[in-house]
Amino acid sequence: MKKIFLLAALACTVMFADAQNLIVGSYNIRNDNQGDARKGDGWATRYKILCDQVQWYGFDVFGAQEVKKNQLDDMLREMPEYASVGVGRDDGKEKGEFSPVFYKKERFKLLDSGTFWISPTPEKVGVKGWDAALPRICSYVRLQDKVTKVKFWFFNLHMDHIGVEARREGAKLIIKQVLEMCGKEPAIVTGDFNVDQNNEAYHTMLQGGVMKDSYEAAAEKFATNGTFNSFNADLHTQSRIDHIFVTNSLEVTNYAVLTDGYWTPNTQPAPEIKGNAAPQEISFRKHIHRCPSDHYPIAARLVLKK
Repeated sequence: MKKIFLLAALACTVMFADAQNLIVGSYNIRNDNQGDARKGDGWATRYKILCDQVQWYGFDVFGAQEVKKNQLDDMLREMPEYASVGVGRDDGKEKGEFSPVFYKKERFKLLDSGTFWISPTPEKVGVKGWDAALPRICSYVRLQDKVTKVKFWFFNLHMDHIGVEARREGAKLIIKQVLEMCGKEPAIVTGDFNVDQNNEAYHTMLQGGVMKDSYEAAAEKFATNGTFNSFNADLHTQSRIDHIFVTNSLEVTNYAVLTDGYWTPNTQPAPEIKGNAAPQEISFRKHIHRCPSDHYPIAARLVLKK
């Protein structure tokens, strides 16, 4: 009887410990367009690979960028364990790209959610901020872990690719919103910031010590490449333009840039290849090595503390 009690107590301890860990991610999935499709990188070819990748790594909460409504529908159908929050940036409904937050429905209770525009008037729909070329948005959720009852905030955004001032002022706006909305509760900010770790806007996110970069804070890293690949798995860069920032109450144990790829056949059938050093049962055919998106997803394992 005593042994059964100890085993039950151990199981509860393990479950509680697991509930403290939070795997978060950011993934620019690349918008669905015909130009990519003509090159073999269309959404219809890659979205199931992309969703399998997310599910395998087990993101608890993640932000995605460049998501059109049809892509959002595909992702929710392929990953039914997730719910999402977000709106189209053009009309605040379904028009234009979303920057949605996905979270596991079974683990978290949604307490609050919304979207604001990265502009001097965040509440105004469809506004281009400062020198931005396009309207830019930040969607957010306030979640509660159903087991531990810990509450936290998660913000996800896509900064402008042209506007230097828009990125700098946008970073200031994000910090302001975190301070005003979150109080003492933990906060996570993910996104495609369109600047790397050497840029002024990146450092603006760190000013005042409100937030830290999960890459720099992680006890262990697996990041053998930067985060943009241009749909070419042979390219390498030191630049990280996708980021996960967290408030100081969150411990970052692990960080990774996830460089998984997949293979598609050549347009012309490739001949069978036998390797001299390989077992004769193995045969090879040359395929095209592809990336699920033109960005690599990033992930961080965090510790939620009461």
